[in-house]
Amino acid sequence: MRVIYDKDTDTLTVIFLDAPVAESDEEKPGVILDFDSSGNLVSLEILDASKRLQIPETVEYQVVSG
Repeated sequence: MRVIYDKDTDTLTVIFLDAPVAESDEEKPGVILDFDSSGNLVSLEILDASKRLQIPETVEYQVVSG
């Protein structure tokens, strides 16, 4: 998984799979879900990220077992 914040476009992208995008859906205004040809989620894009997230430059990653 990779998380990329592009300050120039103010876009936060979370890439789950390294696969070609076959289809994109705008789930909510400014939130785009990208899918491969099998329907698997490839990536999530958040447009105008600085307006939607407190600090888009900071990512916290946690692994929880239970």
